[in-house]
Amino acid sequence: MKALIVIDVQHALFNATPAPTASSEVVERINTLTQRARQQVAPVVFVQHEATAGDFFRHGSPEWALDARLIITESDHIVAKTTPDAFLNTELEALLSNADISHVVVCGYATEYCIDTTVRRAAGLGYEVTLVSDAHTTQDKSHAPATQIITHHNATLASIKSYGGAIHALETSAVTF
Repeated sequence: MKALIVIDVQHALFNATPAPTASSEVVERINTLTQRARQQVAPVVFVQHEATAGDFFRHGSPEWALDARLIITESDHIVAKTTPDAFLNTELEALLSNADISHVVVCGYATEYCIDTTVRRAAGLGYEVTLVSDAHTTQDKSHAPATQIITHHNATLASIKSYGGAIHALETSAVTF
């Protein structure tokens, strides 16, 4: 069984200046994925980064809130995290285990940090992983534009064969639940 994991699509990140590359399109694709997952009764998990100190990303703050464009239902799960790894010191693995999930579909923000780390951790834990290649994003960096970072991670993560679980990179249109 599959679950959809949406990482860090939060107000402060998606309403930043500059905004993440293709952020509006990414949110639209995530909404398509969440609708498709719910139709197949696949769990939808929104992961939110929380600060352990300071005011930015403090639980309940405007910055911490999920992006208002996301379609969220009462049946969805919310998981708090404090590191780039959505599994580290969170309830994510227990939630997936209790739902008998063997395959996770991952999308959200930021490609080179939380997406990369969570995809690798999921594969290392033995999950089959689908990285939604057109539904994760980041901002331009001094060393590379966001589009290059996204392309690199889609190719690199999907080419890793040494983890227990396979990693696939598929566009939204090809993802099924």
